Amino acid sequence: MGALPGKAADMADNDLGTLLGGLLGGSKEGSLLGSLLGALGSGGGESLSGLLQQLQEGGLGGKTDSWVGTGPNAELSGPEVAQALPYQALDHVAQKAGVTPEEAADQLARVIPRAVDKLTPGGEVPQGSLEEVIAHHQGG
Repeated sequence: MGALPGKAADMADNDLGTLLGGLLGGSKEGSLLGSLLGALGSGGGESLSGLLQQLQEGGLGGKTDSWVGTGPNAELSGPEVAQALPYQALDHVAQKAGVTPEEAADQLARVIPRAVDKLTPGGEVPQGSLEEVIAHHQGG
C-alpha cells in the first residue's frame, strides 16, 4: 500500500474523528474510527461502503449485513477486526491512539458496529464521503 501521507492524513483523520465522535457520543471512539478510515482510504475519499467492503473481503460479510440491516446487530471481536483489516491500517490506528494493535482491534470491535448501525438507519448504505453522510444525519 505504501506510506500514508503525513500531516495531510493526520488533519483529515482528526476532522473525520471529530465528526464521528459527535455522531457516536465520544471523541475517543470517533478518533479511532477516523484514523482507521484515513488509513484505509489514504486520505480524502473515505466512505462507509469502502469500510464495509474491506470488512466483507476479510470474511465478515454476515456481520456487516446485520449492522446495515434493521434487525439486531451481530457482535464483533478484536481478533475478527485484526483478521479482516490490513495490518498497516490497524497499526496506524494503534499508533495514533497510543495502544497496541490488539487493543486497537478490541476498541474498534466495539465502535464499528455502532457506527455502521447509526449511519444506516434505513437499512441501506448511503453514498458519498463519510463527511457528507455524517452531515446529513446530523442535519436531518
